[in-house]
Amino acid sequence: MTDITSDFAGQTVITTFEMTPATAHELMEALQQAFAEVIRHQPGFISASLHMNDAMTRICNYSQWQRREDYQAMLRTPEMRARNRSINALCKGFEPVMYDVIAVIR
Repeated sequence: MTDITSDFAGQTVITTFEMTPATAHELMEALQQAFAEVIRHQPGFISASLHMNDAMTRICNYSQWQRREDYQAMLRTPEMRARNRSINALCKGFEPVMYDVIAVIR
């Protein structure tokens, strides 16, 4: 389960995907499969959550990793390189950005 705390020492990655409503559900299924079959089994993976906007034009993935290098190594695996080519075909583009948690307001 994703737990966001200001003392989190790992790597947070927020990836946004831009797509059309016509491919939104197919893209979400591809992302869920990637997490279930590959990503969650990679060293350093902690958790992730997927969010879709109500217009079905954007998906946001919030993931947590033990280290930046763990996330980068996952991207280089042959499985994820192939999946990312398929995912890219379903969307206009996607952008992963690494963040540090600075504050949590509850």
